Amino acid sequence: MSLLPELRYPSVNELVSSARALAAHRPGLCTFTQVGYSRAGRPLHLLSVGHARRAVLVVAGAHANEPTGGSTLLALAERTVHDRELRAGTSWHFLLCADPDGASLHVTPAPRSLLDYHLGFYRPAGPEQPEWAPSVLPPDRLPPETLALTRVIDEVRPYLQVTLHGTDVGGSWVQLTKDVPGLAEPFAKSAAELHIPVETGASDAAGWPASGPGVHVMPAPGTDAAYPSMPDDARHSTWYHAHRYGGLTAVVEVPMWASDLVDDPAPHPAPAAAIRRLAGRLLRDGTEVERVLAEARPRLTGAEGPLLRAAQWALELVPGLAADWTHTPPADTTMAYVGSVDAFGRRLPLRAAAMLLRVLRETDDRAVPRLEHVVAAWSEAFMVRFRARWVPLEHQVEHQARTVVAAARHAREGAPRSG
Repeated sequence: MSLLPELRYPSVNELVSSARALAAHRPGLCTFTQVGYSRAGRPLHLLSVGHARRAVLVVAGAHANEPTGGSTLLALAERTVHDRELRAGTSWHFLLCADPDGASLHVTPAPRSLLDYHLGFYRPAGPEQPEWAPSVLPPDRLPPETLALTRVIDEVRPYLQVTLHGTDVGGSWVQLTKDVPGLAEPFAKSAAELHIPVETGASDAAGWPASGPGVHVMPAPGTDAAYPSMPDDARHSTWYHAHRYGGLTAVVEVPMWASDLVDDPAPHPAPAAAIRRLAGRLLRDGTEVERVLAEARPRLTGAEGPLLRAAQWALELVPGLAADWTHTPPADTTMAYVGSVDAFGRRLPLRAAAMLLRVLRETDDRAVPRLEHVVAAWSEAFMVRFRARWVPLEHQVEHQARTVVAAARHAREGAPRSG
């Protein structure tokens, strides 16, 4: 049976329906359970394939605006059911969507353009993101989605947790909480076969050691961060929870639109000056959105909600990030890194503008036309500058799935047995 009804991003309901059907089709092999609730009362579900103690946990939907993971999760679940080799001595566990509330608010499941993607955009503020919440909140204030995820980790004790992420414009890369020797080669081969650029200088992994092109190993807790102002430190996220059981986490990123500008390892002729210019643009763009928000705020009584909180959160990050870029030496000096910083600097204010636009549209606010122009112009400029090209969904899914399987195989060699 096929879990993918067609090549598009499935909704959470479709994920649940497909996973439940698979469990019913192979009841001796699969189990389908509810493992918690979201803040809004939506259920969180886990599909398990196999019964071995040694386990892999795959998490989708940690970020609502990164929809490829759901499709990949279904493809992987189907593959593990039909491939005895993948199940040999290993059980596979699939958390269908870590943030169903967020998924209900990101409403562009099949974007035709970057503008379409942003017109329905939603990415929660940091404290409301299940994986990131522990890095910005005390333990007694963690959201129920985070608690459900850590309970699953405690129960299955995975030697490998894989969390499926993505980016709008850029390339593919992997972030590891511990090195997985041998992963870089199959990762690079898959990306090349599917014409997906490898993001060799990902700003998300600025200053981290690399075990191969696009495969970044997180520095140990306590190491200075490349961007000190950023509040959500990956080293305090749920990614490290698997370490309690001798495991590790791999974060597998794939792009919706590809750009070769993030796959150029050549030295940049003047990286510090270029990044200072990007910091200046980031400040200008952030200030433009801030002005719209300040002008409209008296009319937003009663509009407080997740979209507005998320827009404000993104805007609050802008000054500190621009200062990090301006006052510290570049964490990398390649063309790829400067390209990645360029994309990050465009992405942050554009997302804030897009979410604020959705808030203003709900009340037909007079600032809507102005912000519509901003979102459209910035989306188009982003695409043009990066010469972005759509990555077919089947390629996004295949590359992400291949990387997960390769990570499971290479990490297993040194993994301890649970129990």
